[in-house]
Amino acid sequence: MVAPSPRSTTPPPALSQRVQSLRLPKPAPRSGGSSVPWILALLFAAGFVYASAGGVVPYMPQWFATAVAVLPDKPVEPAADSTTSKLPAATETNSSGKPAAGKVVLESKGYIIPEQQILVSPQVSARIVELNFEAGQHVEKGFVLAVLDDTEYRAEHARATAEYEAARERMIESKEGSRPEEIKQAQAELAEAETQLALAKRLLDRRKELFEKEIIQAQDYDDAESSYRALVKRVDRLKATTQLVLDGPRVERKRATEAEMRRAAADLTRAQWRLDNTIIKAPITGTILKKNAELGNLVNPVAFNGSFSLCDIADLSKLEVELSIQERDVSKVFQFQKCRVRSEAYPDRAYDGVVSRLMPIADRAKGAVPVRVRLTVPPDEEGQYLKPEMGATVTFYAEKVENGESRIESQAE
Repeated sequence: MVAPSPRSTTPPPALSQRVQSLRLPKPAPRSGGSSVPWILALLFAAGFVYASAGGVVPYMPQWFATAVAVLPDKPVEPAADSTTSKLPAATETNSSGKPAAGKVVLESKGYIIPEQQILVSPQVSARIVELNFEAGQHVEKGFVLAVLDDTEYRAEHARATAEYEAARERMIESKEGSRPEEIKQAQAELAEAETQLALAKRLLDRRKELFEKEIIQAQDYDDAESSYRALVKRVDRLKATTQLVLDGPRVERKRATEAEMRRAAADLTRAQWRLDNTIIKAPITGTILKKNAELGNLVNPVAFNGSFSLCDIADLSKLEVELSIQERDVSKVFQFQKCRVRSEAYPDRAYDGVVSRLMPIADRAKGAVPVRVRLTVPPDEEGQYLKPEMGATVTFYAEKVENGESRIESQAE
């Protein structure tokens, strides 16, 4: 048999000790103050549950003592609001080494675009027989980019020239009237007819006397009378013809010949324009961004089965940054505002800029207003560090550029 264990002689713990053992352990102090409201709420909730279960809530100051015990010794500083971060003042230098001074009010990211980008397209349809450019090449205004086959247009120009010359001669003829020789011819024919009429009149008078004396028959008299009347009508007709020769063409005929000449001149101008457009020249001084055609291609500005353009050209000395400024920040941006621009490819190079314009309509989908910032690119850096479609960061300053309007106009020229 197993001997019974001896009874413990330790007295049972008191009620206050059992209550103290039920309390939560004191948490470690934290540096932040955001947990204090949660601890207080937990303590009050535990007391409420204990009292609802029929228990007796201990002395209330003990709960507050527990709460105070977990509070940090140092006052908790409020957390910084992430939406009101301040931008540091800019201290970078530009390509000329001058520091950027002024208060920064906003920074935004955008993309570099040319101020003027032209899609060079042919005006006429033809095959390319000469191509004189490559992508990235710098060309001057008037440089011959390409030459098209002009066989058809030369023939059209020759035909229009001939029609114009014929219409011009007809107009001159109508204005100058009849030639002197034509007038003399008409007058001679009239005089001849008048002589024949006088002879016919004398013959008619003699036939009349003989007929009255019944020497000749009535048929002879009638023949003489008919000849006389026919000559009278012929003289009247020749008089009218002579007057027309003297007066020249009618006014309406003169106006018609003038209209024919204007139509022929218009056809000649159109033919000359089409012939001239077989030689395609650079419209501006700039850099070829894209090459869209090759030698031998059939270019047609209205068809889809051939090339519709030759190239894209832009002046890289006149660049802008296209930005979308959120509506909450657009009040910080104004025209002719001083800016600094840094590309993402070369962040150590900063360029002067000025707000050229705020677009008149906002983008509802983005909740933003488009803004353009014009850059100042040194001549020796044109096309080297800043290229179209590059990302760039623009820093906006609180100050306004002096003579900003005249500066923008001078850059545009």
